[in-house]
Amino acid sequence: MSEAYDFIVAGAGSAGCAVAGRLSEDGRHRVLLLETGPPDSNPWIHVPLGFTKVFTDARVNWKFESEPVDALDGRVLYQPRGKVLGGSSSINGTVYIRGNPADYDEWRQRGAEGWDWESVLPLFKKAEDQERGADAFHGTGGPLRVSDMPERTPLLEAMLAAARQAGIRPNPDFNGAEQEGCGYYQFTASRHRRWSSARAYLHDAKTRPNLDIVTGALVRRVVLEDGRAIAIEFQAKGGLRRAEARREIVLSGGSYGSPQMLQVSGIGPGEVLRRAGVEVMHELDGVGRNLQDHFNTYVAYRSKQAKTLNDLANSLPRRVVAGARYALFKSGPLANTGVSAGAFVRTDPRLERPDLQINMLGWSTGARTAAGVQAHPFSGFTMSPVHLKPEGRGDVFIKGPDPETAPAIRFAFLATEYDRAAILHGIRLIREIARQPALVDWIEAEIEPGPTATSDEALLDDVRGRAIANYHPVGTCRMGPGLDAVVDSRLRVHGIRGLRVADASIMPSVTAGNTNAPSIMIGEKAAAMILAEG
Repeated sequence: MSEAYDFIVAGAGSAGCAVAGRLSEDGRHRVLLLETGPPDSNPWIHVPLGFTKVFTDARVNWKFESEPVDALDGRVLYQPRGKVLGGSSSINGTVYIRGNPADYDEWRQRGAEGWDWESVLPLFKKAEDQERGADAFHGTGGPLRVSDMPERTPLLEAMLAAARQAGIRPNPDFNGAEQEGCGYYQFTASRHRRWSSARAYLHDAKTRPNLDIVTGALVRRVVLEDGRAIAIEFQAKGGLRRAEARREIVLSGGSYGSPQMLQVSGIGPGEVLRRAGVEVMHELDGVGRNLQDHFNTYVAYRSKQAKTLNDLANSLPRRVVAGARYALFKSGPLANTGVSAGAFVRTDPRLERPDLQINMLGWSTGARTAAGVQAHPFSGFTMSPVHLKPEGRGDVFIKGPDPETAPAIRFAFLATEYDRAAILHGIRLIREIARQPALVDWIEAEIEPGPTATSDEALLDDVRGRAIANYHPVGTCRMGPGLDAVVDSRLRVHGIRGLRVADASIMPSVTAGNTNAPSIMIGEKAAAMILAEG
């Protein structure tokens, strides 16, 4: 089968939904949106705390795993990524963080023209429907609902009070005038239901006659002819199909999917493609390189009070009551994500912006693996130091020509002295917060790393055994000039006409905070640039 479209968007994730929604908005262009996963009909997707249910659900989750990480005792790191309409915005914790304005100014300094903070802020505002109303930093009337936490629990109030007692100033809006400080996060939710990119950009668009959305569609390759992307071949119900692109193809498969789609199409590092048995159509060395992610570990505490999410997870009666509260009133624990508050701080006062995020979590768990995650069998909670600016760089390379085979994901954590010092600073800061009077009535004991781990060496041993990637991969189709860049500042693939990439993979460097909001902004900007070109 073969059909022709003006634009084809491959990947219906955070950015891809925004691209397809905006390109099809005025009805002038025929748009095809392809998604490997199913529609977002799984009920747990739409419940804020339901992300714990889809964290390892293969029906809506790619369930990637990294290659063994030498610096982390050779452990394999689980990498959940959304395989469903909405992509990872349908399975994440819904935290809305744009990053620091200096992140985008840094992109501009590295050659990404038009991506400085002054240029991207209007796009964040355009996308947003802010519960608090419009101001200099926020917008209303956009497709993406952004709301406050519906209920503030005594435990979170105590953790934030302790952070203030430890010297971290309060911040009512991490996406406002400044990022540093402690406070509650905002969320991509509305009326206590998840508001994914699919809900934002596709819910009303599905009825547009000029937009075709095909789920269960696995992209097999981008078809090239005389240096131009002319079509996509994809596997869907009914067999192999081919869609022609009259104008452009936009890849929005994320930091693992987009480099994989390029590489199986013969675009990437020559030695990688030849080793995988793929004919080199266009040698582009940066495809799959420059992988970055935030890096974090967990400092977990046994709670004196049975008022944590562990107590919900470990009690059938409490789960039944929580389910009834949510079903009847959209309230209670299921209306929150559990990742509800935190802080942004600097590991060194000489730094110009925060490089550490402290997440305050209402539960404590064992290891996070592809097999699942279990709450500890006692009352517990966690504070997690997240290093926002790791210096190590990894890569994502295909293992063979079949796009159904997961790529090799290689991380390079703890690569420098700064990387090691930053995570140690985070652990010690959390311990300082835990010593404050506000948490005296909550903390019975530190569980992990445990009170005997006090030296740098002992803490680093614990980090190597438990720390993880923070599920915010970026950079594998880096934007900018230079031999290791993949796309230019208009997101056009270097050396190939009619082909762009629009998702977190184009980030030159990872933003300071959760990456869903920046990914949606990238989709907004990609569509705006394409439409501006006529």
